Amino acid sequence: MDSHFHVARRCLRPFVAGLAVLWAVTAFTQQATPSPASNPLVELLVKKGVLTTDDARQIRAAATAEQANEQIARVLLAKGVLSGAEYTQLTGKAPEPAPAVAAVPAVQPQPTTPAMAALTQPVTTRAPQAAEKPTAVIAAVVPIRPLPVGGLSRDGQKPAVMVNGVGFTPYGFIKATAAEDSSSPNGDDFPLPGFICDTGPDGAPEFHVKARATRLGFNFAWFDPSPHWSITGKVEFDFEGNFNRSDNRNLSSVRSNNPSLRLAYARMDWSPNARNTVSAVFGQDWTPFGSSTLPYMLETTGTGIGFGTLYERTPQMRLGYTRKFAGFQLMPEFAITMPAAGMTPSASYISQQLGYGERQGADSNEPDLEGRVVGQWQLDHAPGVAPAQLIVSGERGRRTAIVLASAVPAAYKTNFSTGATGSSSTNGWTLEAQLPTRYATLIGKYYSGAGLRYFFVNQLYSYFSDVAGLTNTVTVASEDGSSNIVFGTDANGVQVIAPERPLRTAGGFAQLGLPLSRIAGAHASGRNAGWVLYLTYSMDQVKTRDLNRLGATGVRRYSTMALGTLNYSLNKWVTFSAEQSLYTTHANPEQTLPLFRGVPSREWNDIRTEFGPIFTF
Repeated sequence: MDSHFHVARRCLRPFVAGLAVLWAVTAFTQQATPSPASNPLVELLVKKGVLTTDDARQIRAAATAEQANEQIARVLLAKGVLSGAEYTQLTGKAPEPAPAVAAVPAVQPQPTTPAMAALTQPVTTRAPQAAEKPTAVIAAVVPIRPLPVGGLSRDGQKPAVMVNGVGFTPYGFIKATAAEDSSSPNGDDFPLPGFICDTGPDGAPEFHVKARATRLGFNFAWFDPSPHWSITGKVEFDFEGNFNRSDNRNLSSVRSNNPSLRLAYARMDWSPNARNTVSAVFGQDWTPFGSSTLPYMLETTGTGIGFGTLYERTPQMRLGYTRKFAGFQLMPEFAITMPAAGMTPSASYISQQLGYGERQGADSNEPDLEGRVVGQWQLDHAPGVAPAQLIVSGERGRRTAIVLASAVPAAYKTNFSTGATGSSSTNGWTLEAQLPTRYATLIGKYYSGAGLRYFFVNQLYSYFSDVAGLTNTVTVASEDGSSNIVFGTDANGVQVIAPERPLRTAGGFAQLGLPLSRIAGAHASGRNAGWVLYLTYSMDQVKTRDLNRLGATGVRRYSTMALGTLNYSLNKWVTFSAEQSLYTTHANPEQTLPLFRGVPSREWNDIRTEFGPIFTF
């Protein structure tokens, strides 16, 4: 049954019940009863979305007005608008037994991240015939989908608390893991690409126990009287922020994590009919560029930063449209997002970033433009299998750095008396696939672009100053300390700013999810129903010729991530997870080799082991 009928049942039931009572009084007390073809109640219920045009056609086909009235009551009973007692009161007849059709019992939940738990919809299917006993099914692996296709039903939110017509439901998880890295020279509790800094005489191994990946959130639903509107929202945060340095936390700063905002948005979905939905999102959400497909990982602090996963969450205004065809949905979306380049200031400028954040994106004075097109269909019609998706997405933006007049080198003050700016573009596209089947789910992403540091790829590089053909070059730090601007003189003797060009990159990942319990034929209600294995490989690579133009700092050519994640769900709330991974960074062979374990090396690697429980609510 179409989603707008479910909305109507909850929001309009008192109203429709009142109309039905009024109709019954007039129908049975007036001597002149309207003909079926001109029944005003039918026309009103069609306008309200309670009855479909097919329902109205069947009612009008009744031979008499009395039969039409009985048909209206029967349709409203089937839709859940009228109860059996109300049907009997209006028609004087007992309701006919409903056909023996029931939903397949709930499938065993698969281990998932809170984002997936909050956004994925339960998979249902038509039940077997009445003579058969329905059989519980262990769900296939469901892809993580931060961005849904089609509208979100407010009824699907199932709010735990209602206040003045607004419902909200808390959700989240508590995660505690222990992790050991064979090489973690940055001191982080998550992997970053190698060759960012020296490891010292050994690989700089580290051991961490952490709980800061714990996540909390609230889903909201505003109940508009119209069944065609669904207004929802979300606020979500974790404890992956900075460490507290107040006087009463200095000694214990390593465990005093501050909460930080992940998501905060409101969403409006308008469905004029069952085939069309218009959606609008306002606030901080996952980016339409690249974030539609994410790998399942136990390590979610970084989720593959610099290793080819490509994703981001950012403030945006997004508009989408979904068209439903027979067995297929198509959804294009477009967004203007906060311009950002992910630039990091030097230590002497860190107070500026703490005060107002990165500014080089905003200094470009233009928004980032992002969009995606999604096609969704059912690849495998077996019970407990999610729909498949193909996604194409793209992005275009710009960053700008400023040098004040007071910082312009003396030799260039005549031509740059008011200061100078340097700028580079960001651009990219992705091709993503999510292919769930009953025994295996394959997902993957390929991307290509330039200047994509903000999306956690590009080997965390951004741009290079193209000084080819320039003489008398002088390098000056930008106003925010996040980059440098190079002044120089070209072949014609003209003083210029060296062009800033983004480093080009390409990469992606593939992940195979195997529902081991389903493959082995385990009982859906047994303790062995929750075994799932994920196998993942990813890579992020920068063009070597761009690295060479970057100079001596362009040492990271590409990084790879290979991991296996084994999950066991004790029940729908508790999951135990173990992850074994190998992170590798390969040096640019055309530059001076960086140090690893104190010696020049072509390759850095980190063997990481992480395990722990996740308690979801």
